[in-house]
Amino acid sequence: MKPMQLAGPIAAASTFPDEVGRIAATLQSVADHLELRIREMETLDRITTLINDGLLLEDVLEKVYESFRGVIPYNRISFSLIEGDRVFAKWVKSDLPTVKLLVGYSADLEGSSLQDIIETGKPRIINDVGAYYRYKPDSKSTRLIFEEGIRSSLTCPLTNNGTAVGFMFFSSVARNAYTPDHVATFLRIASQLSTIVDRGRMMSEIASRGAAIEEQNRELARLNETKDRFLGMAAHDLRNPVSIVLMAAEYLAACAVDEEHRIFVEDIVQQARYMLELINDLLDVSQIESGALELYRQEVDLYEFLSLEVKRHRQLAKGKGTTVEFTPSEGGLVQADPARLRQVVDNLISNAVKYSPPGSNVRVSVHELSPGWKIQVQDEGPGVNSADRERLFSYFGKLSNRPTGGEASTGLGMAISRRIVEAHGGEIGQDPAPGGGSIFWFTLP
Repeated sequence: MKPMQLAGPIAAASTFPDEVGRIAATLQSVADHLELRIREMETLDRITTLINDGLLLEDVLEKVYESFRGVIPYNRISFSLIEGDRVFAKWVKSDLPTVKLLVGYSADLEGSSLQDIIETGKPRIINDVGAYYRYKPDSKSTRLIFEEGIRSSLTCPLTNNGTAVGFMFFSSVARNAYTPDHVATFLRIASQLSTIVDRGRMMSEIASRGAAIEEQNRELARLNETKDRFLGMAAHDLRNPVSIVLMAAEYLAACAVDEEHRIFVEDIVQQARYMLELINDLLDVSQIESGALELYRQEVDLYEFLSLEVKRHRQLAKGKGTTVEFTPSEGGLVQADPARLRQVVDNLISNAVKYSPPGSNVRVSVHELSPGWKIQVQDEGPGVNSADRERLFSYFGKLSNRPTGGEASTGLGMAISRRIVEAHGGEIGQDPAPGGGSIFWFTLP
């Protein structure tokens, strides 16, 4: 901006009487003052724009330090926050060789000179820190900045929505560094600066919490990995002993000398089978969660595969009087791991038998999609309510409905089935069946 010049008759005021000259001088002084204020406003506008570009609190304060020097003198700037009834130093930057009042320093707000600043809402000037320290020798903060070499300070309150949030401290090694003009300059942008600083503080808190959550997540992942490893080892160590117990119990059941003995041993057989099923499920969970689930894909004829599965389950369901039917309308070839595919179909059919009343029908079907295939298992059970549907495919997702024949359930089969189907690139789900019951289905590409 070019300096303001008064032209025409006023510029030649020296040729006029003294009164006109004084008017001209006054007008020139006003022009100079306006020019100074305009330059100051432009500077402050640039400063607030620059500061507003900062996102986190430290970014904002760094920009304050970089840009304020043109309007307020300082060798050191610090920022403190009010937390409860204390004031905490959160940030400091100085061009001096020694900084003694460091981040983390705190002091009581009540009864301090800072409380007076909060109550008046006006910045405070101390133009002789040495004299102030002699007046208040118990002030630790004054002693520390005096030992740094600070001789003048300007303390400015920061408020947001009428509430005091903290302070900005400008400090200089020169005595008498600050004037009411510096106070006025700060007050012109105090509201904007307070809002920007408070926004930066909140963003920093969010970032800090995010970092803490990430660290907690890493620790949880590590603990989960340890748990999976331990679970896998424990299940592996248990499988052989339980298998031996099951074989021995089955042998004893076959050799039972009387009905009471047979019933007793059959109970052992059922419990051992349940334990072995649980152990195998836990081993599967350990594999899945550790990312070690491997699929050995080969060509599988769905018609032939499902026919064999239905035939096997038909025998198992006889004891409950339940009929398992296969109603193929189509059949085709898929690339799948037959052992894992059998695991999914076993879970769906056995669950349908478990949760259906004795004497009901379970229907298995397969339908061609475009592309892929959809396998369905329909039962005549009580269906699945909305609350149960949320946990249907989660680990240990026990349902409110219980097996109708008192059968045991590990609560892992459906969750494992979901992971296996998804590993094949398919989906799994449940729909209500017309007239009651459920249709469990899964797709294969």
